[in-house]
Amino acid sequence: MSEQRKLVTNSLSMLVNRLTQGVVAFVLTATIARTLGAYALGQYLLAFSYYYMFMSIVSQGLKNFFTQQLSRDLKEMPVYLVNGTLLQLFFSIIGYLALVAVVSVLPYSSDTSTVCYIMGLTIIPFSLSNITEAIFQAQEKMHLIALSTVPIYISRLLVMIWAINLKYGVDRLAAIVVISETIILLIEWCCAFKVSSVKWQIRPAFIWKTVKRSRTFFAIEAMGIIANKMQILILSILGSESLVGIYGAIEQLIQPCYIVCDSILLAAFPKMSKVVKLGREKQRQLGEQIIQILLCFILPLIAGMLLLAGNLFDFLYQDPTFKDALLPFDIVVLALLIFPFSKSCGYILVANGYERFHLIEVFVTTILGGLSGIFLISQYKLLGAAYMAIVISLSSAGVLTYAVYNRLFSFNLWKIIRRPIIISVLISPVFIFLKALNLHFLTVLFIATCVYVMLIASFNVQALVNFGSTYTKFFKKSNI
Repeated sequence: MSEQRKLVTNSLSMLVNRLTQGVVAFVLTATIARTLGAYALGQYLLAFSYYYMFMSIVSQGLKNFFTQQLSRDLKEMPVYLVNGTLLQLFFSIIGYLALVAVVSVLPYSSDTSTVCYIMGLTIIPFSLSNITEAIFQAQEKMHLIALSTVPIYISRLLVMIWAINLKYGVDRLAAIVVISETIILLIEWCCAFKVSSVKWQIRPAFIWKTVKRSRTFFAIEAMGIIANKMQILILSILGSESLVGIYGAIEQLIQPCYIVCDSILLAAFPKMSKVVKLGREKQRQLGEQIIQILLCFILPLIAGMLLLAGNLFDFLYQDPTFKDALLPFDIVVLALLIFPFSKSCGYILVANGYERFHLIEVFVTTILGGLSGIFLISQYKLLGAAYMAIVISLSSAGVLTYAVYNRLFSFNLWKIIRRPIIISVLISPVFIFLKALNLHFLTVLFIATCVYVMLIASFNVQALVNFGSTYTKFFKKSNI
């Protein structure tokens, strides 16, 4: 398979996987909010936040480390599969016990704590599946991830909607999540056996060496995920489950942006590691291209969200309680402006072996975000959580972009932002006009999407094709 075709396939696979996750979470959030209310939604999102936080702490570091190492040497795959899984199992059990200990000492109601305990069991199967997914990513066979997960995600959503309509409690929803992730793990292991041989041999020296070499990745992911979930956690302690539900509804509305951006960057990361060999100028060109593509998606999305926020909330949640989220939503949306720079710079630094700067970033972001969050949320509640998102975004982008500028190269900012700004300026009047017509929200969304696609086509912003062309040119010159 050519480099261009492989990149397109992997990008689409990651995008389909992440989009499915996002759509499932999006529909589920709206369904819980409409049927069970903000309190139940807060319970579910709080439990999911604890699960996701502890899962990321104990597994994402190993996944990123394995992806990096296996991208460079696929011959060690059988060793990583068995010993990595054993190591991950040990860490995931510790992670679950830590979750139980933390939740038990916090002032939650007994039913909320129970939901957290059940949802927390998902740490084990999800963490173990991260090992197989790291192998698929390193082999650039990311379609196997989509084939293993997408059908299960869709089936899970249907089962959960059925349970919600029958007025089952949130604890039942948490149990469905645990079962579905276990099924995904079994499917991915079957796929792993087909793409890799298995050496049923435990190597204590390899496991210990892996722990020592992946310490930086563990620290980065641990602090990063804490910074990412701090708003929810602080709101749950200083506020209530209902406030958690409302803020969670805000976060769900901006998830499509994160999903698309992360999918492109995850698919490109193995190649980004190889492009390091071609020199800093090639990296700079590729980095500028990535950020521009992300901004071409994000800026028009921000314009649409700011102009149509009220219509969006009315259509999705149909609950006057969520009207309180409109101003915080606008503030959180503005924080997206910085995301392409911080996220891209983070991947560039990791590809060049500068994980320590990523560690500095998450440390600074966690400290600043936590301290500001305690003050802001205690004073302004929901609005304070939105202000906290701005603080976290600025802190992350400031540290990572400075590290790239200082250690690697500088970007041509005008070259990056020129095209995204033009597209956003052209599409904004369309949003204003459609809003004035007072059409049904789905009609507005369809027309706006068509106009956006035409604008993108007219500017020849063909993200995946450009990526593939760039990579092919690079690799032909360097014989990688």
